[in-house]
Amino acid sequence: MYWFFLIISFLLASIKTQKPRKYKKVSVIIPAYNEEDTVAKVVGVVKKVSYVDEIVVVNDGSSDNTEAEALKAGAKVINHETNKGKGEALKTGYKKTECDIIVFIDADIYNLTSNKVEAMIRPILDGKTDITKTKFSRASGRVTELTAKPLLNFFFPEISFEQPLSGQFAARKEILKKINFESDYGVDVGIVIDADVLGISIMEVDIGAIEHDMSPLSDLNLMANEVVRTIIGRANKYGRVTMIDEIGYYIRMSIVGLSLIILGLFTIFFVKFVPLSLGVIISIVGILISICYIIKVIIKSINMFKKTPGRNLVKSFVKIHFPMIISMIVLLLMISTFIGAAHFDYGVLSIEPNSRNLIIYADDSSRDNPISVRGPYTVDTAIENESDQIRVPAEAMLTLGVKVNDTIQFDNEKIYSINESRPGEGDVFRLPIGVKKLLDVDNGDVIQNSRLKDIFEGSLITHYYDYNNTTIKEKYIVTSRDKQAAMFEVFLNNESILNSSGIFKNNQTYDISVDGDQITSFNFENNMTESFKYDNSSVKIVFKDTNSTSIRVFARANQGNFLNFYFK
Repeated sequence: MYWFFLIISFLLASIKTQKPRKYKKVSVIIPAYNEEDTVAKVVGVVKKVSYVDEIVVVNDGSSDNTEAEALKAGAKVINHETNKGKGEALKTGYKKTECDIIVFIDADIYNLTSNKVEAMIRPILDGKTDITKTKFSRASGRVTELTAKPLLNFFFPEISFEQPLSGQFAARKEILKKINFESDYGVDVGIVIDADVLGISIMEVDIGAIEHDMSPLSDLNLMANEVVRTIIGRANKYGRVTMIDEIGYYIRMSIVGLSLIILGLFTIFFVKFVPLSLGVIISIVGILISICYIIKVIIKSINMFKKTPGRNLVKSFVKIHFPMIISMIVLLLMISTFIGAAHFDYGVLSIEPNSRNLIIYADDSSRDNPISVRGPYTVDTAIENESDQIRVPAEAMLTLGVKVNDTIQFDNEKIYSINESRPGEGDVFRLPIGVKKLLDVDNGDVIQNSRLKDIFEGSLITHYYDYNNTTIKEKYIVTSRDKQAAMFEVFLNNESILNSSGIFKNNQTYDISVDGDQITSFNFENNMTESFKYDNSSVKIVFKDTNSTSIRVFARANQGNFLNFYFK
């Protein structure tokens, strides 16, 4: 037992004395060229950051007292005999420091604070990113807006930093070994591009407002040239020039080929005056062009990916290839439509594409959807035990003005109840054999939405409305031509319970019944009112002219009751 407690004690002791997480040394590099007025203040601010271990000022061939001011402030100074440029100054400081995290800060910032410096370093210490770059509260510089951003958006659209040329950076030193430092003002944008392409995580941090000297136009001209050279050089190195130029041409030719295929297929099926042979020739030429150039696009794209170690160019790839991708999707949708419309019977392949109907109601009738797309529909036989009903697609119900549980009668024959389509058969009419004969349709027939009123012309519909304890049956006959309609509103005991519309004929007689027994008749006139009482119920029907049309012709006296009321 003694040995057991001894072993436990050693284990606990070993846990308590485990080494802490490896310490990360932080060095700050400050490139300076004739910055005697500000360098000491910048060094003094950086010294206030507790976890900065080393401050190095790279004096890039200054002719003033920059070196003395930096030494007086407590920084280590490395001198260039001549002015070599910002990039070389950063590279010198980077090589001369032994650290885990390296920070680059300009020497001309008047209002630098320790909080600004900490905002650059903290995300790396916390493991949130490999590199931080800054943005600050002022309008972006002229070189940024007129040169850097347009070129980056063209060649590297995935890079969307607000200020890609800001001079303040922080990074893990190990990561910087993978990046090529430019020797001039192109160093900032070069780091951003390399990090993006190599898949290195880079975060843009807001350090608030900064104040520093504005560069004269002569310096801006030099800066712009160096930034352009760097972006173009990186674009060529990583295959973006090829993507824009050579691949761009191949993509345009691929789109031409795909468009010719679409044009050829369209003329074959939808343009009667174009000979079939011409449509076939156009399609074949399009196929040959598409195959040729799509293969070239694929080969060039693979080579471009090989040039990009991090494979971090998906956004650019999609942007460049997007027009071709859309053309291919359009073509695939068209081909899938033709395949879906193909029928093979007795050795004969027949392709009969049918389009949906776009319906726009321009009248003032009240509808839930004034714009809709409906059809086409397919005919099939009613399933077993459903010989007394027809299943109607929901969109067809809207066109015919019917709903579930309404009834329909053809040529004074049997009355059928209306039901919705079966699950998974949203566009299928299921009709009993007798109904198919009456309507002169057969299994597999495709019906356009616009043909429904022709097929169902003369059908007698009984439409049901339910309101509390009252049921109203409305009878109308389907006509094949839209005609001027009138609206009527039913009031029960002064409460509106029904709004409907359809076709009435002036001076024609219409019957109204209660529980199947006729209770009143009227001769229709525009904007009339008809009233009656039944037991304790008072009914008023108000008719109004409307700027609308309908295919519903209401039943006249010799065809049945226009309205039939059932009071419960």
